Formats: sequence, structure tokens, C-alpha cells
Amino acid sequence: MSNNLVRIGVTHGDINGVGYEVILKTFGDIRIAESCIITIYGSSKVASFHRRAMELQPVVLNTVASAADAVVNKINILNCCAEDLKVEIGKSTEAAGEAAFLALEKATADLKDGSIDVLVTAPINKHNIQRGEFHFPGHTEYLEEKFAQKGDKSLMILANDTLRVALVTGHLPLAEVPAALTKDKIKSTIRIFNKSLRRDFGIQKPRIAVLSLNPHAGEKGLLGSEETVIITPALQELEADKILAFGPFAPDGFFGSESFKRFDGIVAMYHDQGLIPFKTLAMENGVNFTAGLPVVRTSPDHGTGYDIAGKNEASEESFRQALYMAIDVFKRRKWFDEASANPLRKMYFEKNNGKDETVDLTKDEPEILV
Repeated sequence: MSNNLVRIGVTHGDINGVGYEVILKTFGDIRIAESCIITIYGSSKVASFHRRAMELQPVVLNTVASAADAVVNKINILNCCAEDLKVEIGKSTEAAGEAAFLALEKATADLKDGSIDVLVTAPINKHNIQRGEFHFPGHTEYLEEKFAQKGDKSLMILANDTLRVALVTGHLPLAEVPAALTKDKIKSTIRIFNKSLRRDFGIQKPRIAVLSLNPHAGEKGLLGSEETVIITPALQELEADKILAFGPFAPDGFFGSESFKRFDGIVAMYHDQGLIPFKTLAMENGVNFTAGLPVVRTSPDHGTGYDIAGKNEASEESFRQALYMAIDVFKRRKWFDEASANPLRKMYFEKNNGKDETVDLTKDEPEILV
């Protein structure tokens, strides 16, 4: 790695949405290329089309044949789409889905072979990208199939500097959510979240709030039994792991009273339960982070934005924060893994029948402050 700089791969996403707008606005400040090595997987012609159409400030793109040729202090671009690719701003097209898929396939191949260190994805259209090689609800599930090892499970986390939300169920129809909630699923989600908060976000002893499924946390079974039958027993069983998980909390009161400020992370039972309050509170600088996998991937927390595409109205802040978070998580993981590789044994002395006796406090998973 040149000068120990993090090598970032950026996929262009749906070419008819706001992806290139937020990418070009972010990299309009060349100083960002001083702290990392950037490779955009996309099309220099499409990038130029968007820049001219919105009269954005010029961005000098350095065309490279491979990510290995990318250099610091330049915005490198690797062309991986058809030369005659047609842009139709604000429309969902088959060509746009194909272009998004080709960029994603090339970037993930480079991530797997170590040509890049982290992946930042611009938004895709989950419908037009579907094809024989891509049959997933979104990036998260696709990356799990590509990179999961030894039973790894991916976890979608929406995060900014002060708020982190994880989902027990992700891209799933609402009618299917109750049947998908099990004690094991909830425990697995919280364990992955707890590990990520420690390893990826540098929080030594995370405090995790768990939301209820039903209104008013079920009102002791009057409005639903999932809280008493599934969620509470799952939290009780996690006590043996010394994970600080609390709840279940009724979501309306939890967010309305700003109780979320007292916790390091929040576990929501389903997609909109977690994402609606998160995007209300943190839309401008929120980031979608895929936890639980050996690779680092982030994305802005917004979609393709067809309604504002090409109008120079999209904010690049979420994309910029996704870049910064990818760098931070990559570095924190290295620090955490190095610090916990050979932990010191934790000892203390206590009196036993008047004699000093050594007691070993070593745990299976050492507590490391990073």
C-alpha cells in the first residue's frame, strides 16, 4: 500500500440517478485525494456528460487500466462499461442496470484480490440491476454471498457520528417480518452489532437499545406477544455474553423522548422502523455500512434520486461521509486486531483464608480500548 494510504474503490451506481453528481461534487475538492487512493469504477464519458449537463466545476479524471495503476493526488477512473452507454437522466433503464452491475462486479473482484482496501457504492436501482448474476434485494445481500466466511452474516447499519441503527430484518416485505423474528435471529444481530461497535467504531463497552415490534411494546400481550415470547427472552439469554442490550423499547416514545442519545447503538426489528427516524435525524450525513463481513463497504444513505437527477440539487455530504467512514473503519479494524492479537492476561489478588490468591480475569474476547 503506497505510503499506507487506504485504497478506495468507488462504484458509480445507477448512471441515470444522482450518483455521478455526488461523486463529482465530492471529488471537486482534490484535497480528498491526498489522504487516500481513489479509483472510480464507471465511465469517464458518463462522468463528463453529467458534469457538463449540470455545469459542475471541472474534475480531472486520470484514466487507469487497473486499480493497481491508481495513484495518490489524482481522481482515478477505471472504465468498465460499454463505450456507447446511453444516459437517460431520471429514468430506470436496462442499460443503467447493466452499467451498475458491471462496475460492482469489477470492484468486488478487485476487493477480493486485494487491489483495493475498501468499497464505497453509489446508489443502485434494485429493480433494473436484477439479472442472472444479481438476484439480491440490495448491496448487502450481494456482498454477503461474495465475501461471507465460516458462517459470517452481514448486517446493515445506518450510522453517523452520534447515531447507529442496525436492523434485525432488512429488505423484507412488512407482512413477512413477524415470522422472520426469532430469538436466534435477534441474538445473532445483536452479537454482530456489538462486535462491530467495538471493532469498527471503537466503542469499548457498547450500550445497545432494542426496539419492540408492536405498539407500546405489546402492552404485556394485549397488542402482540413477540416482546414477551421472543425479544425479552433473547435479551435475557444475551446476558451470559455480557452484552449490554436493553429493551424492548416502544419506538415512538424512545425517539420522541430522545432516549436514543443515551445509547451507542439501536436495534430495530424491521427496515422502516429504523430507517425513518434515522433519516429524519441524520439524512444529510448518514452512511449505510455493511457490518459482519471481512471487507469494508459503505454507501450514502439515500437512493438514486431520480426526481432530482440532473438538476444540481443533490447534496454530496452523505457520500463524502461514506468515504471518511470507510477509511476510519478500515484503520480501526487494523488497530483492534493488532491490539487484541496477544492480549495481556488480566489478574488481580484476593484474600483466601488470609492468603493472597491470584485470580485470572482473562475473557474469551479481550476488552481493547482503540
